[in-house]
Amino acid sequence: MIATMLELQNATQEAIHDEIIMNMASAIYHNKDSMSSDEFAVAMFQYSAALSAMTTTLVTHVLLTESEINDMVDTIKEMEQMGKDVE
Repeated sequence: MIATMLELQNATQEAIHDEIIMNMASAIYHNKDSMSSDEFAVAMFQYSAALSAMTTTLVTHVLLTESEINDMVDTIKEMEQMGKDVE
């Protein structure tokens, strides 16, 4: 349990320090004065979404085996197909 907690903490740190995420944060910081309020809000939303997605991806790899991830992806695809069939 402690090992899993440490792996989750490491996954979160990896997400925050990911090169793409860091580049987004840097671009927002360096260009904040030249952005309108709306542009800044959009940039922050995109940064937040990217960071959340990266964190979720890395945490998923900590908690699930490759087989479980594949099963989850297959289930998502099946659900999407059922949604299309209902339309």
